[in-house]
Amino acid sequence: MRLKVIKSFLSVVTAMSAIVACSKSDDNDTTKANIQLSSNSTLGKYLTDSVGKTLYYFSNDANGSSVCTGGCLAAWPVFYTANLTLGDTSLHAADFGVITRADGTSQTTYKGWPLYYYTPDVAAGDVKGEAVGNVWYVAKTDYTIMLANAQLIGNDNVEYTSQYAPGKEVTQYMTDALGKTLYAFKPDKFKKNTYTKSDFSNNATWPIYEVTDIKSIASILAKTDFDTLRVFGKVQLAYKGWPLYYFGNDKQQRGSTKGVSVPSPGVWPIVNKNTTVAAP
Repeated sequence: MRLKVIKSFLSVVTAMSAIVACSKSDDNDTTKANIQLSSNSTLGKYLTDSVGKTLYYFSNDANGSSVCTGGCLAAWPVFYTANLTLGDTSLHAADFGVITRADGTSQTTYKGWPLYYYTPDVAAGDVKGEAVGNVWYVAKTDYTIMLANAQLIGNDNVEYTSQYAPGKEVTQYMTDALGKTLYAFKPDKFKKNTYTKSDFSNNATWPIYEVTDIKSIASILAKTDFDTLRVFGKVQLAYKGWPLYYFGNDKQQRGSTKGVSVPSPGVWPIVNKNTTVAAP
């Protein structure tokens, strides 16, 4: 009788051990994570949901709020998860957030960009939304350059067109991965920074965009148009030969374009696909 009790006890312990082991395995099962990384031979790594459906950025959302409403949402449904779980060790929870949309619903963000699906993407791995309208892009973890589409508003609170005349116009321009606007300096020459002082005493006003490794670029741009230059020991990114800068008074606020009017409109222009090559 005692032997039967011992055998029964051991059977229970074995079963419990199996349950615990299974539970631990489930906890580490990344296929159940609701944010994962997939890869594409052309686009590289990008964010997906738990079943591999691609997630996207809308470059009109550069300021961090979603402007995709109404009919837009039929093609680009919102992605939202209440309980974030990450399926790759290179992903960090601090990069994700949640915004409340104008309609009161919630939307998950990555590095401040609201995330969306694209309805024509049927199967895992579909990336049919890439560069649609030149404003939609797969959500990547390593953008060196992203794009924004917005009204330019100067430090003087005046609205400007792409020609730096007062007026209303949605202009496309380059940003970093966090939606912070990048500028060129009109007096600069091809890969020649003429603004920054050797002691960097004026760098707080127009900080150089320091990049040592050029990674992902918004796909409508040619990566070959980007290069770097050395500025008193630091490495600055250049586009078509134009050294790239931030504007200090944008205060690192995504979507801010105050620099376009300083000291007068056009001295510090935004940069985009239409920017001409800097003079030698």
